Amino acid sequence: MKKKNKGILCIICAAFFFALMNLFVKMPGGIPTLQKAFFRNVVAIFFSFALIIKNHVHISDGKGNWHLVLLRSVFGTISLIFNFYAIDHLNISDASMLNKLSPFFAILFSYFILKEKAKPYQLACVFAALSGTLFILKPGFMFHGSSSQFIPFPALIGLLGGMGAGMAYTLLRKATTRGVPGSLIVFFFSVFSCLCSLPYCITNYTPMDLKQLVFLLLAGLAATGGQFCITAAYTYAPANELSVYDYSQIIFAGLFGFLFLNELPDILSLIGYVVIISASVIMFVLRNRRDS
Repeated sequence: MKKKNKGILCIICAAFFFALMNLFVKMPGGIPTLQKAFFRNVVAIFFSFALIIKNHVHISDGKGNWHLVLLRSVFGTISLIFNFYAIDHLNISDASMLNKLSPFFAILFSYFILKEKAKPYQLACVFAALSGTLFILKPGFMFHGSSSQFIPFPALIGLLGGMGAGMAYTLLRKATTRGVPGSLIVFFFSVFSCLCSLPYCITNYTPMDLKQLVFLLLAGLAATGGQFCITAAYTYAPANELSVYDYSQIIFAGLFGFLFLNELPDILSLIGYVVIISASVIMFVLRNRRDS
């Protein structure tokens, strides 16, 4: 129980930091998504490397599990880039909610990767959450009376980002339970993401003023805090015990969007939020009752 409480505290801190990151990512304006991703990860490299040195972590600590660390980095990078694109083109609360579908995707992926069988109530909650997503995606055939725009492209990218995050967190859980240090995972992920975005930044660099640079560096700091908090959270407890608390990010994101960007989600998005969060709460309560 003490470990679980630490995990809850870490996941709420991670939600706050990631909501801050989303705000800082949107503030610089028309900077390309891959350039934003590069600067976000450069900051994380320095902090994670400092922790590796401080804690005397050695590269051999990942021995036998590098395939998990690599795959976590691949899916984490996809999720990061897709999430940044969605943030640039949607309200940050909508983008955050699509990314927070990751726990539901994690349930599906855990069946194949961790061999954790999903219970019928979990599958029902996954179905409910994906149904609620339609209110955020707003496909044309449902809400606009035509099929000319099946699903808005930024919303679809945000959904795929949430799917990538679900896979990344599943692999993260497996790696940490096998003893791979969190700082090593964050460092490898940050280096991998930087290398993926570096070619684009070299060939298509967009000049930035000081204000834009500061926002991107702040995004990197916030992301680093969130990354370490969420890595610690999944070290203390499995995803199915923490997922409901991760939705506090939507509250933080909505508050930041209203205060600093004058953003308000529409009624359809709010309905989607309620459906998705309700599905997560129901799954959380039923899981606890079953364990008791």
